[in-house]
Amino acid sequence: MSDIIQIVKSKDPTEKEFHQAVGEVMESVKPVLDRNPEYGNAKILERLVEPERVILFRVPWLDDQGTIQVNRGFRIEMSSAIGPYKGGLRFHPSVNLGILKFLAFEQVFKNALTTLPMGGGKGGSDFDPKGKSDNEVMRFCQSFMCELFRYIGPNTDVPAGDIGVGGREIGYLFGMYKKLRNEFTGVLTGKSLNWGGSLIRPEATGYGCVYFAAEMLATKNKSLEGATCLVSGSGNVAQYTVEKLLDMKAKVLSLSDSSGYIYDESGIDREKLEFVKTLKTIKRGRIKEYADKYPTAVYTPVDPALDYNPLWRHKADCAFPSATQNEVNAKDAQNLVDNGIKVVSEGANMPTVPEGVDIFIDKGILYGPGKAANAGGVSVSGLEMTQNSMRLSWTREEVDNRLRMIMQSIHKTSLDTAEQYGKPGNYVVGANIAGFVKVVDAMMDQGLV
Repeated sequence: MSDIIQIVKSKDPTEKEFHQAVGEVMESVKPVLDRNPEYGNAKILERLVEPERVILFRVPWLDDQGTIQVNRGFRIEMSSAIGPYKGGLRFHPSVNLGILKFLAFEQVFKNALTTLPMGGGKGGSDFDPKGKSDNEVMRFCQSFMCELFRYIGPNTDVPAGDIGVGGREIGYLFGMYKKLRNEFTGVLTGKSLNWGGSLIRPEATGYGCVYFAAEMLATKNKSLEGATCLVSGSGNVAQYTVEKLLDMKAKVLSLSDSSGYIYDESGIDREKLEFVKTLKTIKRGRIKEYADKYPTAVYTPVDPALDYNPLWRHKADCAFPSATQNEVNAKDAQNLVDNGIKVVSEGANMPTVPEGVDIFIDKGILYGPGKAANAGGVSVSGLEMTQNSMRLSWTREEVDNRLRMIMQSIHKTSLDTAEQYGKPGNYVVGANIAGFVKVVDAMMDQGLV
């Protein structure tokens, strides 16, 4: 196991997030390798950590001042062992090859857990949509797709949205793909409802994360009703995490963005949530404006001098990290434990550092790792692919029921697998092994490819 991690580090020494993702999975699956020496003989691990294909390209575009700008575009096609590559596109200044490889690697096992036939991939650009006009975003998306279209297709690679890529961006991307290919196919998910999108898709990651938390609590004969909850982020995932928590009669106390966070001791109700949706989706404003409107809320700006996030120091029953990777460090994890957290369900991808995960597990916290807890988004993306292929549109209730059933299945599979390998209640081990076995068995069946 250590040999594989050292190989990864020596080949790509600067890709820390990728090292972290690989290390977590490798630690979990050691018992599987001990039971199945044929995996070692087939060099399964060496093959898993190498993407099947990495696409890197320039994206030139014209801003509103008539100045040419140049960004980088990426697509990591990590594994197609169980289906077409599937994973989001992220537009954010922090995007680089290492971050996208970590996300693609995680996506492989997350998609395997959904029970749907999807491989794993990820992509994006260091383009920042914040502060850009609609026309600038459109011109960038069109230039981006002028290269990406060569590598994607409904049976090859089906991108979706991620940070910085919502319905607006998916529309511009799809429009250019359709023009270049002269075909209307389900090549992207997260589309608008009136031209091939699925109901519940915007809500799916947040809803699924809450469904997973409810399943974890049910193992202790408890529910989310009356529970106090901390949520980070204020984008799509966080908004719909709050919405589903309200459906389940929980009380939500916080939201955040890159500038700071708000803590509302009276709770974020549906009226306040609608304000946040308008603020973030339409006005593209900052979370501080919530505190300006609602006097019950206190806004705390980011303090770079702190080595912890004060959002995670408030007392609560449940935490839903829904912003970005590694947002919960070891001090944050300890602060959550010290302040009474019983459940952590991750809406973001790998939001907790390994030392923080160890604290949650050692203290017996019900901890749902991202590859299991936030699989709802890609699950409904898979359902959107199915609807596109069948030229059908399912009702909201039907999609939501399918989503809940998938999250229940992921929970049961993770729990049962952990029990089978002597780690009862350890969802990290259960999710990693269950996803790993499905992918590597398919790789073994397909030979050396």
